[in-house]
Amino acid sequence: MPADALLTVSLAEAARPPSPWREFWGYFSANKGAVAGLVFVVAIMLVAIAAPILAPYPPDLTNDAVFLKPPAWQAGGSWAYPLGTDAIGRDILSRLAYGARLSLLIGVVVVMLAIMVGVALGLVAGFFRGWLDTAIMRLMDIILTLPSLLLAIVIVAILGPGLMNAMLAVAVVVLPHYVRITRAAVITETAKDYVTAARAGGATRARLMFREVLPNCAAPLIVQASLGFSTAILDAAALGFLGLGAQPPSPEWGTMLADAREFVLRAWWVVTFPGLMILGTVLAFNILGDGLRDALDPKLKR
Repeated sequence: MPADALLTVSLAEAARPPSPWREFWGYFSANKGAVAGLVFVVAIMLVAIAAPILAPYPPDLTNDAVFLKPPAWQAGGSWAYPLGTDAIGRDILSRLAYGARLSLLIGVVVVMLAIMVGVALGLVAGFFRGWLDTAIMRLMDIILTLPSLLLAIVIVAILGPGLMNAMLAVAVVVLPHYVRITRAAVITETAKDYVTAARAGGATRARLMFREVLPNCAAPLIVQASLGFSTAILDAAALGFLGLGAQPPSPEWGTMLADAREFVLRAWWVVTFPGLMILGTVLAFNILGDGLRDALDPKLKR
């Protein structure tokens, strides 16, 4: 190929705008904290998926000979139980690995429930306005005025303790955020020219809602969903710690903390490792959400 042709091709490629994915990754990867959060989240997912392979023992297997055995690097520890055992001889490492499955399941279920209901209510409030909008938003305001954990405790107290009821309670607590974000995005998008053109072209209200407006509301919802994971995991762990969430012998991290309360002073590992897992996972999702917000919001792009 002649040099002039090569120069023309290279100039054309340089002038071509980057793909949306490459542009997003360029902004996202510039945030080192967000990348670290993504790495941690992926690692937790891999641990959850490979729990039967990584865990040396079943999570509920007890051993009368190793009550409160310390971690392997501490005096009296053994590499057969790298992170030690709890008060009834269950392996901490195995329970943490299986607990990652429960924590991620809680996050997925809570976020999916909140997104489905919140997006539907937000679309209705943003499109129909009037008294329906007022009723929906005043209900969301009432939920927001109540302390989130207290409201979750009240809901679980009414429905009964258990993992499913705890997930439903947390979904109700975080629901207003998705409704408000969706409504605000819908009001902003419906004022734009492409919606006016689609409406003038005879598009039905359902088409405007689900084909035209909803896809353009995805960015803030993705950010809120990533932050919602951390809220769901933290609130579910709090309910488990209070005995209202996952019930023993479930290896949920909050339940593990509740089981270890009376051994805090004599066996630090039974409290420290579940607490670190909750801390690390919640922090990783929060940092990841901040990175997604910076990369997806045009106003925050540097």
